Amino acid sequence: MSRLPPPHRLPPRVSVVVVRLQEFWSRLDRHFGSVRAQSVARDHVFAVLGGRTAVDAIDAGLSVRRVWLAICEEYEVPPKER
Repeated sequence: MSRLPPPHRLPPRVSVVVVRLQEFWSRLDRHFGSVRAQSVARDHVFAVLGGRTAVDAIDAGLSVRRVWLAICEEYEVPPKER
């Protein structure tokens, strides 16, 4: 994985994406634990994401929010934690 420059050197759009990805991983870790979070994101194939894993869907350009909500639906994450 390539290293990103510090956020203060990123164009505004890129830093928003970085923050969203950080929040995505943080929420996954909080809800599933760090080991299971990695498996949910990298191994589970979601029909609603076009037969992709969460990581593949994000890499394909789907919004992080859409991917997170797909995970929430599949794993019945309570609404207050979404």
